[in-house]
Amino acid sequence: MNKTRLEAFSDGVLAIIITIMVLELKIPHGTDWEAIKAIIPTLGSYILSFVFICIYWGNHHHLLHTANRVNGKIIWANLHLLFWLSLVPFATMWMGENNFGSIPVAIYGGLLVLCGVAFTILSKVIANSWKTETKLTKVFQQTNSKAMISTVLYVSSIPLAFVHPLISCLFFITVSAMWIIPNKELEKILDE
Repeated sequence: MNKTRLEAFSDGVLAIIITIMVLELKIPHGTDWEAIKAIIPTLGSYILSFVFICIYWGNHHHLLHTANRVNGKIIWANLHLLFWLSLVPFATMWMGENNFGSIPVAIYGGLLVLCGVAFTILSKVIANSWKTETKLTKVFQQTNSKAMISTVLYVSSIPLAFVHPLISCLFFITVSAMWIIPNKELEKILDE
């Protein structure tokens, strides 16, 4: 399979995920601040997930550019990632509609763990497709430490959602902040 076909399919799925999330937003019933206050939890969960999906899109874009070729393992690892990402709209709306309740926030945290694991698997499958160690493999090894910190924060967010969901949400925001700026060294290598 051509790499551009895999990229186009993945881009389409991610665009649909964002579209589904925005279509689930409800228009306020009224024009006063009380009407707007009623949708703040749903809007907040949407913003959190929108940023989350955008980060995955950017990092997925860079990751696929490192692949020399696409094989069956890469296709299935990519589909595995897209499966978990496709559940984000459900978890997003459940969390927002229930005012960031403990169980929805814990489930959202669990979903973020599964998305992170799937991305790591895709990264490793692509790295294993390289014949020799390159500058890219070294950059991906550095990224592994950031991925481990993210995983620890996401896993920790699950039980902490039952202590206070806000703690978990702060962990989600922290991980997003860690990943929002793409790896400059990776971009430099890809430009070469």
